[in-house]
Amino acid sequence: MGGSIMPMLAERGEAWVYDFSTNVVPGATERDHGYWRDVGTIDSYYDAHMDLVSVTPVFNLYNDRWPIYTLPPQLPPAKFVLGGRAEESMVSAGAIIGGGAVHGSVISPGVRVERGARVEGSVVMDGVVIGEGAVVRRAILDKNVIVPPGARIGVDLDVDRERYDVSAGGVTVLGKGARALL
Repeated sequence: MGGSIMPMLAERGEAWVYDFSTNVVPGATERDHGYWRDVGTIDSYYDAHMDLVSVTPVFNLYNDRWPIYTLPPQLPPAKFVLGGRAEESMVSAGAIIGGGAVHGSVISPGVRVERGARVEGSVVMDGVVIGEGAVVRRAILDKNVIVPPGARIGVDLDVDRERYDVSAGGVTVLGKGARALL
């Protein structure tokens, strides 16, 4: 995009620039003023999600003076059972944390985290199932990924590099519908 399409449009006089530093968002603080992140790499995409789950987010989704409207799926609320818990995370509707633990992660609709599973610093897309006792660290799991019981993702990057895609910054990525290996 930035290497060929944008330069071509600029050359033809068909591209414009928006100066986010002068943007005024009601309710914004000095800290989140002009927030912008290019998500053109796996690492920057991951970092943008981690911005959202920080204790004091750089980009504040909860600014009621500048609401962000979405069309969420019609699902029941997130459910935490069998001692399941989430800390410093965003957990979407329809997710079930069934005895597992989630920390510093973004959990999308319809995700299941089974008993004894641990998800840390990860972005987990719709419909992912993380089996009993599995560990997922510093990973992006695309839609409908299956992580079988006991699997380890993001624990040993050398092993992950043999099995999956690992970004330059050490984020392990599993694509749509993938099944993690034991």
